[in-house]
Amino acid sequence: MNAAAELASYLDSVGITGEVATPRQDNLRHMRLFLEGNEHLEFGVRLTRTWTLDEVFDLMHERVGTSTDRDHLEGQDTIDAHKCVAALDRFADRFGEAVRTGSRILFATGHPAGLLPVHAALAAAAERGGATVVKVPEGQPFRDGDIRQLFGVLAWHQYGGLVHTHYPEPMRLSLELLASQGAPAPELVVADHGWAGHAASVGIPTLGFADCNDPGLFVSEAEGQLEVAVPLDDNLCPGLYEPMTSYILERAGLA
Repeated sequence: MNAAAELASYLDSVGITGEVATPRQDNLRHMRLFLEGNEHLEFGVRLTRTWTLDEVFDLMHERVGTSTDRDHLEGQDTIDAHKCVAALDRFADRFGEAVRTGSRILFATGHPAGLLPVHAALAAAAERGGATVVKVPEGQPFRDGDIRQLFGVLAWHQYGGLVHTHYPEPMRLSLELLASQGAPAPELVVADHGWAGHAASVGIPTLGFADCNDPGLFVSEAEGQLEVAVPLDDNLCPGLYEPMTSYILERAGLA
């Protein structure tokens, strides 16, 4: 069994792909809310055309591997491990290229309890490989909290903890702060949720992770904004992602 097949099997075995914890009813509801422009699900994606619910439904099956049964309204849904690994390959190839050319890379996560260690490991590898991890001055206010950078990764802090967020505003504020200081825009963003959606929508090359209830990033990818959207369950225990992170770094030539 080759490395890709081994990883696909592993991802299914721990629920990163396969029969995932994200329920079918949430996936369907989030498709509708994304199209309605819900503040928690629009992810900062700027649509260039009108999308129908049927088109988004079909796209999620094509890019993620969710069920094609339109009568399946609740219960179990799926993410295809082979689609995930294929996206990870594209992600790793692009990431490795950016590191080798010494790019300025910005990392951010809206899932600090799940994906922060993934982003942190990628940031550390990027720095070792000669890229520049973009630093953003910390403490910028957002709602009842502020934006902080841990291990090179931006996250939203509030009430003494890091917060799960879909909002695109933290990325917008971070990019505006960099511009106000005369710093050039990042040459690549590696992120998820609204952090990724906003960066891609303003024309910054962006790689993102997205769950099966995050249709916005897959639409962004289909529109040619986000370069890669990796389908996976994005909020499992962080240690479960370690083989995936190792796979990315190995393929990117950064292990």
